[in-house]
Amino acid sequence: MHEILEELDRRREEARLGGGPKRIDAQHAKGKLTARERIEILLDPCSFEEWDMFVTHRATEFGMAETKLAGDGVVTGWGLINGRMVYVFSQDFTVFGGSLSETHARKICKIMEMAMKNGAPVIGLNDSGGARIQEGVASLGGYADVFQANVLASGVVPQISLIMGPCAGGAVYSPAMTDFIFMVRDTSYMFVTGPDVVKTVTNEIVTAEELGGAKTHTTKSSVADAAFDNDVEALASLRRFFDFLPLNNREKPPHRPVFDTAERLDYSLDTLIPDNAHKPYDMKELITKLADEGDFFELQEDYARNIVTGFIRLEGSTVGVVANQPMVLAGCLDINSSKKAARFVRFCDAFSIPILTLVDVPGFLPGTAQEFGGVIKHGAKLLFAYGEATVPKVTVITRKAYGGAYDVMASKHLRGDVNYAWPSAEIAVMGAKGAVEILYRSELGDKNKIAKRTADYERRFANPFVAAEMGFIDDVIMPHSTRKRLARAFASLKNKDLQNPWKKHDNIPL
Repeated sequence: MHEILEELDRRREEARLGGGPKRIDAQHAKGKLTARERIEILLDPCSFEEWDMFVTHRATEFGMAETKLAGDGVVTGWGLINGRMVYVFSQDFTVFGGSLSETHARKICKIMEMAMKNGAPVIGLNDSGGARIQEGVASLGGYADVFQANVLASGVVPQISLIMGPCAGGAVYSPAMTDFIFMVRDTSYMFVTGPDVVKTVTNEIVTAEELGGAKTHTTKSSVADAAFDNDVEALASLRRFFDFLPLNNREKPPHRPVFDTAERLDYSLDTLIPDNAHKPYDMKELITKLADEGDFFELQEDYARNIVTGFIRLEGSTVGVVANQPMVLAGCLDINSSKKAARFVRFCDAFSIPILTLVDVPGFLPGTAQEFGGVIKHGAKLLFAYGEATVPKVTVITRKAYGGAYDVMASKHLRGDVNYAWPSAEIAVMGAKGAVEILYRSELGDKNKIAKRTADYERRFANPFVAAEMGFIDDVIMPHSTRKRLARAFASLKNKDLQNPWKKHDNIPL
C-alpha cells in the first residue's frame, strides 16, 4: 500500500509540473503565470478540486505516442470565489503550447456539462497555440464540441473568458460565444487569421498586437469587455467582477453587505446639469454617486464611449446600468453604442439582473456612414433588447430625450416599470430649433419671429411635464433624491413577474 501511495504522489507531482521547469521558466520570462498559478490566484485558498489530472492524449501519428504529458495541456475542475462555486479550465502553455486535442476538449466539455447540471458559472483561462496539428480533424472536432457546449450553456450559467496568451484561428469562437471576454495587455491576442496569413492574402503588414491585441479589441472591435496590465491584476479584477453575477439563470444576483444608506441624499446632483443645454457633463459622476459606496464596474469602457454600461449595487444588490454619455457625441446613439448596450441588456435579462437606464440622448447620430452601415437594424437591436426584457426596469431622464431615441432608451412604452425625470428633462420629438424650422418654415427669414417661436416651443415642450401629464413619466424627482427614489423603486419591483408569449426563440434583428 505504501508503494501505491508513493506512486500516486509521484504522478501528481509530475502532472503539476506540466511541461517541466524549463518551460515554466520560459512562461515566467514572458511575464505570464502558469495555468496552476492562475487558478491559485483566482480561487479561494485551498478550494480547488481538480479533475482529470492524469488524462493524456490518444494520438499516435508524428511520434506523439512517445510524448505524453499528464493533463494534456489544460487544468480543469471547480472551486470557490468568495465562497461561491465556479467551474474553471486553465490552458497550460507549457504542455504542447496549450494546443487543443480531442482529450483536451473533452476535459473542457466535461466541466461545462457539470456547470450546467449544478448551476454554477464557467471561467475559461485561455492560453493556447490553437488546434493540435498532429491530431488533424480530431482536434477540429474537439473545438466544435466546445462550441456546442458554449451554445447550450448560454443563458443558463454565466460564461467568462480571460485571454491570457495567444488565442487564434478556430479557438477564438469559443470565447466569442461566452458572455464576457477580458484580456491582458501585451501578452494576449485574438484573431481568426494571423499576421502572416493577412500579409499573404491582402498584402497588409500588421503585428499580432495591432491585429488582435487588447487595445484593438477594447477600442475598435468590441470583442473584449476590459483589459488589464498583467495576469495578477486581471485575475484579481475577475474575482471582483464575479461578485456581481448570479450563479445561474434560476438564482437572483448575490446580495452583499452594504455600508451605505439608501436614504443618502446628494445635493451636488442638483447642479450636475449645466444651464447651457449644449454643454456636456460626465454621466459617470451620476452613476458613481448613485452606487453603493461609489462602486461601479464598467464594461467596454473604451468602445462606443457615447454609451456607458456596467454594474453597480443598490442596497447590496446588483443592478445593470445603461447610460448615455453627453461627453462623447453629445450622447447620441449610433451603430456601435446600440450593439454594445443591446448585448448588455440581454445579458442582464437572461440572468435576472434589474436594469437602470440613465437617459440624456438627443437622437440617433445622422450621416451616410451610419445609414450605409445599417443603423436602422443595429438601432433596432437595442429597441428589441429593451422591449423583450422582463426584469425590473427603472429609467431616469436627466436632460434630453428626443425622437425615436426616447422610445428606445427603456421608455414606458417598452414596458419600463418606473420612469422618472429630473426637472431639467426635455422630452420631445426633437430640439426646439429643428422643430421651429420645420413648423414655421415660411418665417425663416424673420429672425425675431423665429427666436420667439423657438422660445415658445422650449417653454411648452422642453420640460418633463407634458410627458408626466400623459402618464409616460411616473414622477418628476429632485436630482439629490435620485438614489433614494431608485432604491425604493427597485425594492418595490423585487417580486415582479412578467412572462413573454411562448415561442421557441425570438428573431432579434441581427
